[in-house]
Amino acid sequence: MADGSFWRRPSSECDALNALKSSLADPNNVLQSWDATLVNPCTWLHVTCNSDNSVTRVDLGNANLSGQLVSQLGQLTNLQYLELYSNNISGKIPDELGNLTNLVSLDLYMNNLSGTIPDTLKKLTKLRFLRLNNNTLTGTIPMSLTTVTTLQVLDLSNNHLRGIIPVNGSFSLFTPISFANNNLDPTPVSPPPPISPTPTTSSE
Repeated sequence: MADGSFWRRPSSECDALNALKSSLADPNNVLQSWDATLVNPCTWLHVTCNSDNSVTRVDLGNANLSGQLVSQLGQLTNLQYLELYSNNISGKIPDELGNLTNLVSLDLYMNNLSGTIPDTLKKLTKLRFLRLNNNTLTGTIPMSLTTVTTLQVLDLSNNHLRGIIPVNGSFSLFTPISFANNNLDPTPVSPPPPISPTPTTSSE
């Protein structure tokens, strides 16, 4: 039974990655090593695994891929880095990415992604890098993202986002450059701190 449980997780991860491969056009054959007959995807190029043969990285940046992301990516529950930047990927960001609770870096920038930023990303409590810039994302910035206290780098610039820019929680760290070139409401300018009155000595 132990052996069965050991192999079940890599098999589901293999299925998830094969679903992604099937959903993408790959003119440069960067996914050629993704062999669906293998139970374990750890020998595939652009995939990194941990000592338990569970996928921790998918590195497919700048690979001339097009097509769409798939909900099955949410099965890669030990994934820490999802790097799909600088491709021609379209469609929506799957809500199921919120299941990747070990994710440290989500880099989907410079694609053709549309739709809204999933509210489910609030569940990514280890996320440090969220870069979704240079897509065609719409809707508002989920206020729930401000509760991701680990967030260090955020770039949502060059989309079609609207509404207010959250300024509380983790978003207090980020400057306007993280939100540039959207349809967002201008951030209200914070008033300068009040000047403490100089204590005067009363004349006798």
